[in-house]
Amino acid sequence: MSQRSRLRSRGERGVVFPSPVVILSVVAVAMAAIAYVATQGQPPTEREVTRVAAEPSPSATPEPSMPTTRPKPTKPAIDKGKVYVEVYNNSGVTGLAGEVAASATQAGWKVVGSDNWYGTIPASSVYYPPKLARAARALALDLGIRRTVPAVDPMKLDRLTVILTADHA
Repeated sequence: MSQRSRLRSRGERGVVFPSPVVILSVVAVAMAAIAYVATQGQPPTEREVTRVAAEPSPSATPEPSMPTTRPKPTKPAIDKGKVYVEVYNNSGVTGLAGEVAASATQAGWKVVGSDNWYGTIPASSVYYPPKLARAARALALDLGIRRTVPAVDPMKLDRLTVILTADHA
């Protein structure tokens, strides 16, 4: 009987080698154990550093202190009464533009018109020309609108345009 037929009759057996991941894991654990044992009993390499203040000498004249940081220039406040605002309704809610226009007027904005908007707007937005970007953020905060976007055609570039969707209703 040949050796091959003997293996088949007893069931084929062979040697199974571990996968490379298992071998690497065993090596990593062994290296960690060696590093742990090798560093036991050594003093820590970190040191506490304390600052010692030097006492001024009696002959030294104190120098005038100079501020190290410059104060940030404050931007002028937005004059809401000088910013034109148009409010448009792009939702199915009747009178929404009128209500929001009244709220903007109460907050001090100069609302010059309100009407319906026809088109697709993803969310209630304040559209602004470049020179009115700060004013747009302020108006959005006053009205509870989260989205401000640069103005696009056919919007007028001398005012803010508010377009309301169903999310503002």
